[in-house]
Amino acid sequence: MTELATMEFHPQPQAGEAKPWAFPAPERGELPNGLTVLRCHRPGQQVIAVEVNLEAPLEAEPAGLDGVATIMARAFSEGTDKHSAEEFAAELERCGATLDAHADHPGVRLSLEVPVSRLPKALGLLADALRAPAFADSEVGRLVRNRLDEIPHEMANPSRRAAKELSKELFPATARMSRPRQGTEETVEAIDSLAVRAFYEAHVRPATATAVVVGDLAGVDLDQLLADTLGEWTGNTAEPHPASAITADDRGRVIIVDRPGAVQTQLLIGRVGPDRHDSVWPAQVLGTYCLGGTLTSRLDLVLREEKGYTYGVRAFAQVLRSGTDGVGGASLLAINGSVDTPNTGPALDDLWKVLRTLAAEGLTDAERDVAVQNLVGVAPLRYETAAAVAGTLADQVEQHLPDDFQAQLYRRLTETGTVEATAAAVRAFPVDRLVTVLVGDAAQIAEPVKALGIGEVTVVTG
Repeated sequence: MTELATMEFHPQPQAGEAKPWAFPAPERGELPNGLTVLRCHRPGQQVIAVEVNLEAPLEAEPAGLDGVATIMARAFSEGTDKHSAEEFAAELERCGATLDAHADHPGVRLSLEVPVSRLPKALGLLADALRAPAFADSEVGRLVRNRLDEIPHEMANPSRRAAKELSKELFPATARMSRPRQGTEETVEAIDSLAVRAFYEAHVRPATATAVVVGDLAGVDLDQLLADTLGEWTGNTAEPHPASAITADDRGRVIIVDRPGAVQTQLLIGRVGPDRHDSVWPAQVLGTYCLGGTLTSRLDLVLREEKGYTYGVRAFAQVLRSGTDGVGGASLLAINGSVDTPNTGPALDDLWKVLRTLAAEGLTDAERDVAVQNLVGVAPLRYETAAAVAGTLADQVEQHLPDDFQAQLYRRLTETGTVEATAAAVRAFPVDRLVTVLVGDAAQIAEPVKALGIGEVTVVTG
């Protein structure tokens, strides 16, 4: 008789004690030229991330030249006094680096990623781009043409079109926030290399800029490296452009951007609320997440899982701009998604019912607990890369927040109760103070939407 083989199992591994985690704390300093530097040593992160904030806000763009900040941002990687555009791109590629830049309401941001072994060369290229950009006529002209080519595609994109219309509705026509961030066809066409150079000369200087460096800095003499590169950048010490007050009109109303024959309706519902300086921010983050931050949030459970109107609806808060003194900032509080055309009316009706039920009955402790676990528990994974840490530190600088803001936010989220989160969400999305933009077939959706009574309905074209 054959003897059966036996298997020997090793003891099951036991989970270790959870180690406390906090958002990395940076070390702050300043170079002799006035450039503020935040550095953060992250052991094991061999790809270094560098973010440079320039206080060149969209509001500072000259009249009729909306989009000049965007063209300038893109032109930083299109040649310097040492390298042509092609040579600059080749030098970046040789050191395995990527350099991106974009302009938004608070200012212009440059983002560099490079292996630590090539950091000296890449920082030198970044410094050259900031110190002596070429802004050649041919390159600026090409960037302008590229931007003009992008605009029709953006207008054809329902979500981009909805965002454009919501900004136009929320803010006064005289406010820069009411107009497209990257300019219109008319304003972009007027941009040339002289305009880009003038904007650069007026607003780009080390005294009002901040560089954030994150990664494994062991063995790197960062002080000397910065002195040899970004420390060579010079400029005047003029004060940054003063920010004007933000005003918004959030009277409840509906704007339909007509797209005849559209099989889906893109919806964007929004208003302006407080920024991260406000004490309500942690509760608002938590409440908004419970409302529409994930697939298991209230909006998705009703509109996606129960009714099948959509692939997903999200609620979020996006900071627009923050004041230097912590006063006068604002964020966009919004709900967005898309639904099939025949169910546009029913979907909006159910969405408003979700908001009314939230106001009447509040969130549950279980919803609050899941939100805290998702927001706080996954934070270490969210910040695995140096780029993620650098981006958040740069956001804090841009929004004039203390360096420990993110770390304190996680602590405050865990301390926020269900009642506070409910009150913040209800205040963020009051059913009678929401501007609703719908991009879809007006012939099919206008009457059902009017019947809901959620605000005066206006149809526009384009």
